[in-house]
Amino acid sequence: MHQLENSFLKVVAREHGAELTSIIDKRNNIEHLWQADPHVWGYHAPVLFPVVGRNLNDEIDIEGQKFRLEKHGFARKANFRLLDLTETSIVFSLKNNEQLQKIYPYKFEFLIRYKLVENTLVVSYEVINKDIKDIYFQIGGHPAFSVPFTEGEHYDDYYLEFEHTEKAARYYIDKNGYFDGKKDVALSNTNTIQLKAGMFKDDALIFKSLKSHKVTLKSKNHRRYVTVDYKDFNYLGLWAKVGAPFVCIEPWLGCADTVDKPTEFKDKEGVIKLEKDGTFRVSFKIEVG
Repeated sequence: MHQLENSFLKVVAREHGAELTSIIDKRNNIEHLWQADPHVWGYHAPVLFPVVGRNLNDEIDIEGQKFRLEKHGFARKANFRLLDLTETSIVFSLKNNEQLQKIYPYKFEFLIRYKLVENTLVVSYEVINKDIKDIYFQIGGHPAFSVPFTEGEHYDDYYLEFEHTEKAARYYIDKNGYFDGKKDVALSNTNTIQLKAGMFKDDALIFKSLKSHKVTLKSKNHRRYVTVDYKDFNYLGLWAKVGAPFVCIEPWLGCADTVDKPTEFKDKEGVIKLEKDGTFRVSFKIEVG
């Protein structure tokens, strides 16, 4: 475990999965990150790479060859290497190896950076193509924020406020984690979603066409908040285990497969193509107030 700290926040991250495990607001000693109860959901903020969501049959097809790759990819379970650590920033690295190439046959380096800037944590992803050909991947964040913030409050005291008024569809995934072609309007000329205990009974709320690139978790009882600013990402997932005291705000580049629509990995929805010798960089911000 490695700690970052400034006047506003204390953050902890670990090599396993390069995962954040704690975000504490020092001004009021509130822990904002879900503490990964293994009986409920055993992650805090997994990193999704090189896929987001589930692939058909848990496989990807690269140049006619099948590779077994589980939902959300291998990064969240991989042991990253610590590259750099200061009081307010940390860098982790994951490189291809013999074991990973059996399930993802590309040569790469994946860097994850966390940096404190006042009351904001900047989360940065960098993928470097080390191969002699183009490589393909999807990438995303999956931070889970504790709800409520304080004792005496309830889950339904909280709501999500979007940057803009939205009229946007929510895309459904089936019980196996695949898009099934169903969608309905989840945001109808509003900029808020009320949190409710059963709101995720049909799994994640997945948005593909939001105008907003900023979402804030708020309470009706006070002015404390957590904002996720994800300008580099074009998909958003919202999710929690039904009845669990957290909500995930998930910026994605990429998404799950669709039922009965197999495709080559390079043609998957939202997939990123990175040319030989290329470097890909994106970031999002978690602001605590």
